[in-house]
Amino acid sequence: MFPDFKAWQVGYGAFTYSISDKDKLVEYVKNQEAHHHIKTFNEELIELLNEHHIEFDEKYMM
Repeated sequence: MFPDFKAWQVGYGAFTYSISDKDKLVEYVKNQEAHHHIKTFNEELIELLNEHHIEFDEKYMM
């Protein structure tokens, strides 16, 4: 899907999506580097965890 993709970070996170959202997910990944100039990975992850009522301890965040 991304033959020329070069990672810009060490490590990764994986989240499941409905197959019907596949195209949205692909576009998100393609634009992720630019997106994270606006919102950091940690900001986005904390927002996602809070949105889904997932408890976490910030001391374990990057």
